[in-house]
Amino acid sequence: MTNYEKNIQSRTTWHFIKGFVPRFRQYIKHERARRIARRRGAIIGENTILPISLAKQANKNLSAGHNTSIQTDKIDLRSPVKIGNYCIIGTCEIITTSHFVDSLDWEHKNYGIEIGDYVWIASNVLITPSCRKISYGAVAGAGSVVVKNIETMSIVGGNPAKHLRYRKEVHKNLVVESLLSGDLKQYIRTYKSKNEIKIAVNKYLCWLLQR
Repeated sequence: MTNYEKNIQSRTTWHFIKGFVPRFRQYIKHERARRIARRRGAIIGENTILPISLAKQANKNLSAGHNTSIQTDKIDLRSPVKIGNYCIIGTCEIITTSHFVDSLDWEHKNYGIEIGDYVWIASNVLITPSCRKISYGAVAGAGSVVVKNIETMSIVGGNPAKHLRYRKEVHKNLVVESLLSGDLKQYIRTYKSKNEIKIAVNKYLCWLLQR
């Protein structure tokens, strides 16, 4: 059992309701942002959280998987941005487009970026167009300036960002959407499973007593 499950299933009914109310309010806000982004052509997965300000500038270049938390609206959507599942994208800036510096017309040069599952991009990270891929489980430490691709499970930091070490595990037990109180559905499911366990145990005890 995960820490999240222990926390929710240990709650009294009153404590559960106290947690339900703010989550319901946040769910309305997050669902509105998802709908706005989808109407503008973006692909947004189930339970993924993004700011209203990003949703209002979204287009078909934005694709985000399931259960991902995006806290920034500073994502350059002139080029494709593909974000995976269970990612944590902090208050960073992602630039995906540059210019042909040797051209008389200075045309746009489109790159795009792919961010794998379970990636964590911390606060105040700057990702430049020369970074095209951040692989599965990678971490960009706070304040990093990322100028090249990050390999699987690599932790990078600094300016320019350099490999520091490899990550041992990814955050598979974390309910990512709970970071911004966007876990209403999981919150209900987890508490419901507690009640189902109680019912099953009571039925088993009754069966034993009747033998």
